Amino acid sequence: MNFYFADTQFFIALINPHDQWHKRALDTEANLIEPFYVTTEGILTEVLTFFCEYGAIARLKAVAAIELILSEANTEIITISHELFLEGVELYKQRPDKGYSLTDCVSMNICRNRGITEILTHDHHFTQEGFVILM
Repeated sequence: MNFYFADTQFFIALINPHDQWHKRALDTEANLIEPFYVTTEGILTEVLTFFCEYGAIARLKAVAAIELILSEANTEIITISHELFLEGVELYKQRPDKGYSLTDCVSMNICRNRGITEILTHDHHFTQEGFVILM
């Protein structure tokens, strides 16, 4: 089993066939060997937030995708505890010269703590912290 952190951009690209990264996300996912996905409730919140004004059909499609993600045996959804939140704030504070979101900081900390190095995203912020982005 190989562990991958799934970022917001990966899920958005998979859900939205008009997204510029859609094909890349599909191809990347197809080439993963025995994947186990790790993500957070914060990531899934960002995905739903992204689609909130795309109309009823897009909203329902996003909800269906999230429900599928939540039911997958090869996926772990991490709840953002107060401790994880505070650790994210600390990294955010330590990187005032970067454009990292708090969600990125929480995600990076989770990946470091779990030894996950490969991120399903095209967000270059992860490469700035030594992670490998796969899209």
